[in-house]
Order: sequence, then C-alpha cells, then structure tokens
Amino acid sequence: MTDYRLETRTIAGTDIRVSPIGFGTVKLGRDQGVKYPSGFTIPDDREALELLQLAKSLGINLLDTAPAYGTSEVRLGPLLKGQRDDWVICSKVGEEFENGESHFDFTPEHIRFSIERSLKRLNTDRIEMVLVHSSGDDVNIIQQYGCLEVLEDLKKEGKILASGMSTKTVEGGIMALERSDIAMVTYNLKEQAEKPVLDFALENSKGILIKKALASGHACLEGEDPVEKSMELVFSHPATSAAVIGTINPKHLKSNAETCAKVIKTLGV
Repeated sequence: MTDYRLETRTIAGTDIRVSPIGFGTVKLGRDQGVKYPSGFTIPDDREALELLQLAKSLGINLLDTAPAYGTSEVRLGPLLKGQRDDWVICSKVGEEFENGESHFDFTPEHIRFSIERSLKRLNTDRIEMVLVHSSGDDVNIIQQYGCLEVLEDLKKEGKILASGMSTKTVEGGIMALERSDIAMVTYNLKEQAEKPVLDFALENSKGILIKKALASGHACLEGEDPVEKSMELVFSHPATSAAVIGTINPKHLKSNAETCAKVIKTLGV
C-alpha cells in the first residue's frame, strides 16, 4: 500500500512505543455533539476494518478511543480480533455519552467500573494507556476524586500500563503530570495556550499526546499546507510523542501519515 512506514517512538517515562500519529476513533462510534466543520457518516464494519488495515500499513499503531465515543470501543473489540498485539490502545474514563448527551462521573467506583467495561468491550486483558476524560474542571477533578490514584492502583494490577489525563488547562495538565505518566493536551496553529504543559513534560520526562492537532479540521493557512504547518508546530516540540488525528477519509489518513513522515525527517526528531 505504501513505500514507507512511520517509525515508533517511546513515550517518555514509559516502555510504550507509539507511532507519531494516532488513529482517533470517535467517528467510528459517534456522530452527535461533535465539533467538526462538516457532517459525516459513521463507517460500516467493512469500511472501519479497511481504515484500520490502512493505518497499520502506514505504520500507525496507536488507537485512541473512549466510552464517550459512542459505540467506538464496542466496535473495536471485534474489529481487532486476531491483531490486538499490533495496536497500542489509549482509552478514557470519566465521561459517558448516552442518549445524545455527555455526563461525567469521576468517582473511584465509576473509574473501576469503566475500566472493567472497556476491557470487556475491547476484548482484551490490558489497555496500554487510560486517561481521565476531563470536563474542563481539571484541578478540582484531580484533587476531589483521587481518580489518578485509582488509575495508579489499576496499573499495579496490570489492567492498564500507563495513566494520565486529557486536560483543558495548564494548571490541570501540570498537576496531572506530577501524579501520573501522560497528559493529552490541545496544541495547534490556533491554540497554543497549553504549551507550558509540554515544557513541563519535557523537563520531567513525562509523556505528551496531542489532541486537535489539526484544530478538528478547522486549520487554515493562506497559501500554505495547513497539515504540514500543523505537524511542524506539533513535532517541533520535543515533548510530543504522538498526535491523535480522527479522519475516516482514507486519502486524508494516508496524506497525513506521509506529511508526518516528511516533517519528522526534516526536523530530525
């Protein structure tokens, strides 16, 4: 399918190796309440399997999912049958999506319930990375519920290999990194306010995953390739392990991977 493969890199502070691009699977399971510039149709099983096969052929091994992504986890379980070890899965806890609406539960009881449910849905005995899916109130969530401590316990039990938080504030991102392995932050051509979290991660050998690297499809630059410029920004910061991109367009997926490979080679990272 392709004459190159993306090379994996180790997430700082862990033994987990991931491709620089992660395949975001929200569009495999949810088409309500999502902030994209245009509508889309959820791929059927054949189309979803072809997307996964294409991603794998490009060297992509990171899959990003969550209970809040509708039926994403439920669908991935059967789709990954026989190839589970080819993938590094990142899932979430804390946000639920039911009847077209999101709600949040960060209690220790729900965190444990959510992990056990995700293990069953994904038909697996471990999830490589689990992140708290923040509602935006990062600091209060971390301090009030002890959810990162619960994830740490689940690491000791071998059910997850690394933990962290998908945050929305600088203070929350840094606090999450002080207490766990990974922060997932927004960093793109439009939004760079969370850069201090990347700086902290670099200084403290912690992992960083980037969400909305392409501004959820909104990135635009006059006379320049917005994807290439976005990748240059994201990967020019040495704390970045991977950027999660949620396209379900095969041409876009291949083009994004090619651009990523080109940028990484140019930057020498």
